[in-house]
Amino acid sequence: MPEAADVAWDLEPLVYGEGEAGALRLLGEAAELADTFAAAYAGKVAELDEAGLAAAVAAMEELSDKIGRAGNYAMLRFSTDTSDPANGALLQKVQEQGAQIETKLLFFDLEWAALDDARADVLLAAPGVEKARHHLKAARRYRPHLLTEPEEKILTEKGVTGSSAWARLFGEQVSALTVPLPGEAEPVALDVALSRLMSPDGEVRRTTAEAVTETLAPGLRTRAFIYNTLMADKATDDRLRKYPSWIASRNLANEASDESVQALLDAVRNRYEIARRWYSLKAKLLGVERIKDYDRMAAVVAADDENIPWDEAKDIVLDAYRSFAPSLGETAESFFTGGYIDAPVRPGKRGGAFCAYTVPSAHPYVMLNYTSRRRDVLTLAHELGHGVHAALARPRGIFEQHTPLTLAETASVFGETLVFGRLLDRTPDPEARLSLLAESIEGSIATVFRQCAMNHYEHLAHTARREQGELSVDDLSGLWAQSQAEMLGDSVEITDGYRTWWSYVPHFINTPGYVYAYAYGQLLAMSIYQRYTEGGEAFVPAYLELLASGGSKSPEELGEIVGIDLADPGFWDSGLDLVEAQLEQAEAAAREARPEAVGA
Repeated sequence: MPEAADVAWDLEPLVYGEGEAGALRLLGEAAELADTFAAAYAGKVAELDEAGLAAAVAAMEELSDKIGRAGNYAMLRFSTDTSDPANGALLQKVQEQGAQIETKLLFFDLEWAALDDARADVLLAAPGVEKARHHLKAARRYRPHLLTEPEEKILTEKGVTGSSAWARLFGEQVSALTVPLPGEAEPVALDVALSRLMSPDGEVRRTTAEAVTETLAPGLRTRAFIYNTLMADKATDDRLRKYPSWIASRNLANEASDESVQALLDAVRNRYEIARRWYSLKAKLLGVERIKDYDRMAAVVAADDENIPWDEAKDIVLDAYRSFAPSLGETAESFFTGGYIDAPVRPGKRGGAFCAYTVPSAHPYVMLNYTSRRRDVLTLAHELGHGVHAALARPRGIFEQHTPLTLAETASVFGETLVFGRLLDRTPDPEARLSLLAESIEGSIATVFRQCAMNHYEHLAHTARREQGELSVDDLSGLWAQSQAEMLGDSVEITDGYRTWWSYVPHFINTPGYVYAYAYGQLLAMSIYQRYTEGGEAFVPAYLELLASGGSKSPEELGEIVGIDLADPGFWDSGLDLVEAQLEQAEAAAREARPEAVGA
């Protein structure tokens, strides 16, 4: 079995084995198809009959597939080595040509949105649009926010040298960060350094946090300028499109009302005490009066530092998936056997982990930065959850494979929970079980409470940028500290160094407003997992149907498949009750394993 260092993906299937030339060929063919499409349909969408709409959808599917293959090839190649100028140049070229193609197609969405509801309903009922029906229906939600065709074309083309370019610069800067650490011969990647914050050794955590802060310092002004520029750019877009708030466009894309999202955020913020309870308990377990920000992910026992080789991680994850449903395990295994995973940490590689759906005619890909920690095993399970979701939804087609972001974390969190159970089952030692349960509650806190606190930071930053103008590094750092202090209360000491740690978070740059979807998805997935524990094998078909449905239905309709009522105002509190129950499990484990520390 290979070690993680040998696990690299093969991107050639995306471009039919032709490399960069294949990506450019696909873009060229897409451009020709776009010209043909525009000649056939521009100014004529209102005249389409049912057969005409079906033909238009089929043509858009074909050219979207070509654009998607080229775009994913360039993006994935760039993500594994952002320092290679050739990779950056290809990505830029693909983005520029993709934008040119997109401008040729803008007329369709504008003309489609302009149709009256009665005519649109007739066309939506037509045969041949089954795999685009929800997409077409959802696209009409943007009617109040669309501009004229010339204006839309200008915004699309300028975006390549505007917001996309700034986001790329941010990604290159963060990917290039290396952290000099005590005891290491060479500086390590930022992700590797951050993983050391899970060490049970307090001195390791302190020196690592200080080194990360020092590494972030030289580029702070540049990253702050990038963030300021993108916030101003978004404010301009929102004003032109008449969105009432900075988060409204994200909510619309997520098919979630502003009111429902605010209800989620309010529910979580009203129960920050859950996080504070855990951090107060953790201080006792670590033998300190109060933990510092860099102690939050610390291992509470030495066993937390368990090293899990790649081949063992693979076996654990696949066993969990197969045990739930053999077909799910088979789908997950295809990522390993087909060359669809890139696992090792490398210089210049993008940090973190993600799954790229690519296009339905191709296989999804998973990127990791595997450092052999137990947390990495759960990350593998998490990203493979995205992967099987993408793979099972491929039959829905290019317009309905993706779910809204609010449901995008459902399969990933579910898969992670399955694997967590496996890790717990193979851990009889009370100390080690305490370690695992601690990781579990910390994962929930990070995904639910920390993400909502990060959303609040974005709210403070975007609001201040719109009201006050450009924000200084100190302004941005102060708002970050304010949002974190609200969540942590007196349970955690926020150090001066931590004030600048907002500056490496890619979500703020690439997808403003995204982070609350993690909390949404976590609470939803936990509720779905509870349905599984109650229903056992009888629940499996409904869950697989949910994954295979992709984004072909609204979030509420998708929830109904597995017996979840997302329209229920009490839903979020019931999900938070599950998080609190998880905390109580961790507290009980602490009393059993360390009664002298917690005063049991």
